Amino acid sequence: MKIAPFLRATALVSAVAVLPIATSGLAAVDTRASHEFDKLFTIYEIVKDNYVDQVDDDKLLKGAIDGMLASLDPHSNYLDGPSLQRLETMIDGKYTGLGLSVIEDEGAVKIISPFKGSPAEKAGLKAGDYITHLDGVLYYERDLDEAVSKMRGAAGTSIRLTIFRKGRDAPFDVTVTRGVVELEPVTSELKDNVGVISVNEFSRDVGNDVNIALADLKKKAALKGGKLSGLVLDLRSNPGGSLDEAVALSDLFLEKGDIVSQRGRNASENQFYRAESMFKGDAAKNLPIVVLVDAGSASASEIVAGALQDQHRAVIMGERTFGKGSVQTFLPLDAKSAVKLTTARYYTPSGHSVQEGGITPDIKVPQLSDPDARARAERAVRESDLRGHLINEASLKDKDLETDKMDDPRFKVTAAELEKQGIKDFQLHYAISTLERTAGKPALAAATAKR
Repeated sequence: MKIAPFLRATALVSAVAVLPIATSGLAAVDTRASHEFDKLFTIYEIVKDNYVDQVDDDKLLKGAIDGMLASLDPHSNYLDGPSLQRLETMIDGKYTGLGLSVIEDEGAVKIISPFKGSPAEKAGLKAGDYITHLDGVLYYERDLDEAVSKMRGAAGTSIRLTIFRKGRDAPFDVTVTRGVVELEPVTSELKDNVGVISVNEFSRDVGNDVNIALADLKKKAALKGGKLSGLVLDLRSNPGGSLDEAVALSDLFLEKGDIVSQRGRNASENQFYRAESMFKGDAAKNLPIVVLVDAGSASASEIVAGALQDQHRAVIMGERTFGKGSVQTFLPLDAKSAVKLTTARYYTPSGHSVQEGGITPDIKVPQLSDPDARARAERAVRESDLRGHLINEASLKDKDLETDKMDDPRFKVTAAELEKQGIKDFQLHYAISTLERTAGKPALAAATAKR
């Protein structure tokens, strides 16, 4: 059976990444493994004949496939039914529900991040929260797709979530009203003379949309009798998306040089992406740029942050990123099933692998305006926390991955004090303040060359 006719060339690098792969069919079975295949079939027959209840063939075969792929890494899996629908829904970017990115963590449902502007974010749900009950029903060691389906539903309907949050004495309930979750990939605003562009996902035309937003910010600043003094590119809680758009966004601010490389098992399949000045040079020429990242900035976000950091075009600020430096290939088997398989790692221009370690900011800034930030930082889920994750070839040490959980003596102000000052987003406030202090000094980005 050949799967090549079913391949679909859709390129994404995200928490659920997709890339095309060339193949002429199924790999030949190693003759040394033929005995193990015989063993697998023998066990199948034993279960069919002797299990206490009758077992459906599809259930046994799916279990065998799931086990095979789960033994590889957390991002390789078999997709059918609800799991395939969930991936397609995420790619489409529009559905009714809560707007949460979740994983299964030791049998529990854990929030990676709420989407910006979603019902979940408005209800106060945070990255690192555990969802223990849905409408009073315990969800532990159950199928994650079952929990996701339960949280989906018609806009206007509500669901009660029981939340366990590190730092709180006891679990608490949050009632969230479902809505249409349709992420705006790019939003922008002018703060004094500093432009703030938030990229929430890397969907189609993001590079062009950011270019348009930048031009609009320049016009707004001119109408106020001034000009842009700096730019904040906010990639926080951005799980990724299109590889092409990550390259396009990086190219928007780079005139030349490497952006990212993708390297697999066979050197002949390696790919290098370089700045081509598709936007006719650096669209923000002479403007200092701060890129904001956090533990929810993953994959395509890390490509952009890594490219601008290595090319000394921007100062990266915030918290260490998620650390997903692998590429998955989406291989449809038929109309109702597919395999998602890890096929490559990607590297920043300096040859740094993002896998496990992520992107370390040039200036570490915690989110002090969140009273639970310290506790959530200790519980933040990153790639290195996922069971069976790919190991970074540089053999990173655990202590090096824990430094972001340590208290920073530079920041002693409390969330309550910030609230009195009217500061709702300390990281953004710090980024804007940094740019304002360096107004007219484009050397801010170049300073990173000395780090």
